[in-house]
Amino acid sequence: MPNSNSKLHCNHRGGREASRRELVSRSLQSAQHCLEDQDFGTAYAHYLLVLNLAPELKTSVKETFQFSLFKWAEELDSLARIQDLFNCYEQALELYPNDEVICNSMGEHLFRMGFRDEAAGYFHKAVKLNPDFADAKENFYRVANWLVERWHFIMLNDTKRNLTYLKAIENAVRSGCKSVLDIGTGTGILSMFAKKAGASSVYACELSKTMYELARDVVAANNMEREIKLLHLKSLDIEIPKHIPERVSLVVTETVDAGLFGEGIVESLIHAWEYLLLQPK
Repeated sequence: MPNSNSKLHCNHRGGREASRRELVSRSLQSAQHCLEDQDFGTAYAHYLLVLNLAPELKTSVKETFQFSLFKWAEELDSLARIQDLFNCYEQALELYPNDEVICNSMGEHLFRMGFRDEAAGYFHKAVKLNPDFADAKENFYRVANWLVERWHFIMLNDTKRNLTYLKAIENAVRSGCKSVLDIGTGTGILSMFAKKAGASSVYACELSKTMYELARDVVAANNMEREIKLLHLKSLDIEIPKHIPERVSLVVTETVDAGLFGEGIVESLIHAWEYLLLQPK
């Protein structure tokens, strides 16, 4: 009797496997017919089904899946079905999370729609995945020119300014300020000054996705990624202990921008600093 049950179980499992293979085969055929008819939305849907039923086919169908995705995305864009377009890319990136071509294409759509900061993140990821991907590198440099203000380069090459900041931070740390928050870290230079000066804890926040990614690269290139905690947040959104475990004893910032003089900005920064700084005894 046990042998009979086992045999029935095996037959049932074998039947399910045969049904799966049949459905996958039919879906692949249907996807191909849809591509020939330029019905890219239906072709994309068939490939989604195939990849969910047969993940082992990811490599063999990747190029035709990408083609279907990109053509369908163009149609959705022309119809202003923006949320559907993003949903398709999210599905694709769940299946191919480390595909530089899909990341780059997603970035191109975001850039055309005006989401330059978000686009830069996808271009940056594509370049990270494949440093030789020329299209992604060109796109990243193009969007970076939009997002990275020219004054960043002027300040970074201002030796007198940098030495003044370094000495001021060193004096503060030596006087007992051992926990530091760098607001609007940019390239991360002030955070690195604080760490080199001997601060035990250094936190840095940056609102711009592009500058946040740049700061991560700069900090990592200086072997400080484990010593400086970078946050992609506004300073006003930082919560203790959710984002940082403690009130800090020193805030460093260089938010010298036209945005500083917007209505309520100065007061908001003061309130944020009062919350994040240790209160004097």
